[in-house]
Amino acid sequence: MVRAWYMDADPSDQRTPHLKNPPEFLTLDELYKVSGVEYFKLNINSYTTDGVLDKIKKNRGYTYEDEMTCSRECLANFDQMLKKFFQEHLHTDEEIRFVLDGSGFFDVRDKNDNWIRIEVVAGDMIIIPSGIYHRFTLDTKDYIKAKRFFIGEPVWLPHNRPADDMECRKEYLKKLQTGEFKSG
Repeated sequence: MVRAWYMDADPSDQRTPHLKNPPEFLTLDELYKVSGVEYFKLNINSYTTDGVLDKIKKNRGYTYEDEMTCSRECLANFDQMLKKFFQEHLHTDEEIRFVLDGSGFFDVRDKNDNWIRIEVVAGDMIIIPSGIYHRFTLDTKDYIKAKRFFIGEPVWLPHNRPADDMECRKEYLKKLQTGEFKSG
């Protein structure tokens, strides 16, 4: 089950949990309200046959999917790529990840620009809204396998911060200000 918490400011190894002392955990509803990040728990053993994933894909219009594995063994220039993933950026489309195996962290900015760390493990599906600043890192296990979903052709382009003048960023901030993310 996914866990989310406010991060400390320690600049050491990005792959460690970075819990504050004392920890400040968020419920899924709180996470949604302050960031717009959505969460679904899928059964890793039956997602191909139980219809839950198919229903999400249909309801949200996801028409393209692929699978990626990120580990020291399969990713060329692993350390450089991990640093690249960890650069704060946004996308013009949602970022959807369904974890099949392994684990990692997605970090997102809340409405007050504070970092929230979201720990994902097998069975977790998160949807990061368009226009939110975020980043990704593996944890110390250095392995994750996930499905990625898109509406239409995949858009891979990250826009590094600052990108506040982009329309997707303006729309995201408007949703936060108007309270569109009230309940998940």
